[in-house]
Amino acid sequence: MRELHHLCIQTDSYKESLDFYCRIFDFEVVKETQNFHKRAYNTWLKYGTLMIELQTGKEGESLRDYSGINKGLVHFSFSVDDVEKEYERIKALGYDNFKLKNGKHVYVVEGGKLLKVISPEGTIIEIRDRQEI
Repeated sequence: MRELHHLCIQTDSYKESLDFYCRIFDFEVVKETQNFHKRAYNTWLKYGTLMIELQTGKEGESLRDYSGINKGLVHFSFSVDDVEKEYERIKALGYDNFKLKNGKHVYVVEGGKLLKVISPEGTIIEIRDRQEI
């Protein structure tokens, strides 16, 4: 393997999720396809080399809410130079759905700061200080 190709995210709030990834995280729409294999939308978003395939559920199916006890992908993460500034930037854009830990949105973990943003469809996006693991 050479690199991660994409993450696929299903949503029942397509317009809100599309706006979230494009406005909050600066992804650009590469291709938006309507009526794709019984899905209202299947859209490719790109930021740098990372791509997200954002899709609605299939016609007639109801998507279940995410639970942290599910198997599989739990969250994905971006590293930034300053978590506090990123938190303030996202809030300034009018987005305010963050996960709390000990009553705080930004907290310290393993020597660095961390923040978790919850997308409209429920995906958890972790934002952490740049540091080596």
